Amino acid sequence: MILPAAYQPPLPLDRLLLPVGAPGAGDRMELDVLIVGAGPAGLACAIELARLAQRERSDLNIGVLEKAGALGEHSLSGAVVNPRAFHELFPDLKDPDFPFRGPVERERVALLTSRRAVTLPTPPTMHNAGNYVASVCEIVRWLGERAAALGVNVFTGFPAASLLVREGRVAGVRTAATGLDRGGQPLSNYMAPNDLIAKVTALAEGTRGSLSQAWLERQAVTCENPQIFALGVKEIWETRRSLDTIVHTLGWPVPTDAFGGSFMYPLEPNLVALGLVVGLDYRDAALDVHALLQRMKLHPLFRQYLEGGEMVEWGAKTIPEGGYYAVPARRSGDGVVILGDAAGFVDVPSLKGIHYAMQSGMFAARAIHAGLTAGDTSGARLAEYDRLVNASFIMKDLYRTRNMRLAFKDGFYAGGVKAALMTLTGGRFPGGKIAVEPDASVERRLTPGVRPVSVFTPDGKLTFSKVDGVFKSGNATRDTIPIHLVVGKEVPPAVAEFYAGMCPAGVYELAQGTLRVNAPNCVDCKATDVLGPRWTPREGGSGPKYKRM
Repeated sequence: MILPAAYQPPLPLDRLLLPVGAPGAGDRMELDVLIVGAGPAGLACAIELARLAQRERSDLNIGVLEKAGALGEHSLSGAVVNPRAFHELFPDLKDPDFPFRGPVERERVALLTSRRAVTLPTPPTMHNAGNYVASVCEIVRWLGERAAALGVNVFTGFPAASLLVREGRVAGVRTAATGLDRGGQPLSNYMAPNDLIAKVTALAEGTRGSLSQAWLERQAVTCENPQIFALGVKEIWETRRSLDTIVHTLGWPVPTDAFGGSFMYPLEPNLVALGLVVGLDYRDAALDVHALLQRMKLHPLFRQYLEGGEMVEWGAKTIPEGGYYAVPARRSGDGVVILGDAAGFVDVPSLKGIHYAMQSGMFAARAIHAGLTAGDTSGARLAEYDRLVNASFIMKDLYRTRNMRLAFKDGFYAGGVKAALMTLTGGRFPGGKIAVEPDASVERRLTPGVRPVSVFTPDGKLTFSKVDGVFKSGNATRDTIPIHLVVGKEVPPAVAEFYAGMCPAGVYELAQGTLRVNAPNCVDCKATDVLGPRWTPREGGSGPKYKRM
């Protein structure tokens, strides 16, 4: 057995939290509000805040930091979008004005065996009438344009490497240095990190945000349950055959003692998005989500659309799945708020998170603006953000489905029965919280000589290796970049193999009995940050360059 937590290093708090004025910075910029992360949550926050300032005729200096080289390049989601938050943020626009690919007109839920797809009744939580198929990359670029038009400063290619703190109060961030060699020494193009000082810092880093983790840990903010995660691996295909139905599946190829499923969505008449999502509390140390996706594409349900087509983009990302009980008890403090996926606002039973992220950004903007107007950005004042979220549909929705994902900790079949009872009782069954442990505390069984990756040889037409996937992600990270992954000490071969299977991008491999880290392959999915080596921010513009995810 392998216990991942036994080999996982602690969060490097000494790197993620720095005092204001710590040596090593270059330029310094002062802002009223700094938003870390240009995803749906961060950009919705910036847009709402800029509008509030315009309405009150106040002059706010708002900055948004994004680690990707261009907006959307690190954004990945399914995505079927509930337009509710768009309606509130842009009340003068109609659905055709939004950056959606098209309305959901037909949907199917299927139980897969290795050869068959049995259509199931669509669970009430998964009904998508009134929702839209979209590319989150395109949503982010569209939101970014509107933020910039309102005077928001959007800085791409600048990762926030550390939170700056002063006497326990968040006072801004320090960006990552650029132009360092593998050993961390300056090259000829070296640029020192910059300090951005702000009255309020909004952390909208997305899933498994390192600064959010550091702040929550330092402040000892608790959750009723630990956050748990899933890993999704996704591909975009140009196809010869059109798909007119959004498809979700359960069952094969996911093991029955793991939680997960797949999706296939039409983006255009001959452009399809598909992916496989598996909970990172799986029990088999040899499980490999990328390999399972490749096997899945051989199933007749998928093959009929993909055969003869071309895979044009690939990506991977973790998803917070803990739901209601894993949301931090507070998401605000002195000079700081935490938004979107970084706070865990994802409803797994409905497969939705984007509209919750945007709504949380709007609530944060209102609380921040009120605090700035009153000259008070203390934790007590910014707690209005928590009150707004707690009273909203965000927490009401998460509460209604509070135990559904957690029910599957005992396996697919038992979980399915429990989830059905929860649906019938409006979430009242089983009458209390289902307790779970952190993903890293789940023991993994070892089956010597068995690895899913070994059961197929990628043909380069329908199935692909991890290296092929990284290439299709657009990853252009330079080979000499410093390693940004903090690895534990004395990692045995069995654990190195576990990391190699877990990582969808081939970052880890067992070479001559030891763990080898191919850091430039990393696509920032954060899977090993959940179960193994810690992810830390690296040079701006590194990682994937998604265009249609």
